[in-house]
Amino acid sequence: MSMVSLPSRRTFLVLAGTGLLLAGCSTTSVMTPTPGSVDETEAALPLVNKLRQAQGLSPLGLDRPAQQAAGRQAVRMAKAKEMKHLIGFGDDFGDRMRKSEVALPAAENIATGQHTVGKAVQAWIDSPKHLRNMLGSYKSLGVAAARASDGRLYWAMVLSN
Repeated sequence: MSMVSLPSRRTFLVLAGTGLLLAGCSTTSVMTPTPGSVDETEAALPLVNKLRQAQGLSPLGLDRPAQQAAGRQAVRMAKAKEMKHLIGFGDDFGDRMRKSEVALPAAENIATGQHTVGKAVQAWIDSPKHLRNMLGSYKSLGVAAARASDGRLYWAMVLSN
């Protein structure tokens, strides 16, 4: 039986520490997408801005924290298989937005079952409360979708200042 030589604990710690230092080195700030979600902001933005333009409102811009918050909400709903703003005991919209660093005030539109971003945006346009959010005095948005284990799509839009 041969013995396998394993690195010493000190060598392991030095190598692990070096890896962590190198992982932290970056020349660009890139926000990673929320695992399990698909960012649909770039596809939704022209649809929402066309609607806003028709109402004489200024266009919205893309917002990274809102994209992250929308992705997290879409994933939460897909995992729970429920279209709800608040999922679980103690869930709080304001806390979720602050944790995602979304500029307040903010609003959230949710939907389920639509197969395209265009259909999700149309569902929000057809809903007076969701339409009011999209025509509100917000400056930016993020939109994401996540698929539940049963194949159903869950959509979230976060509008922010």
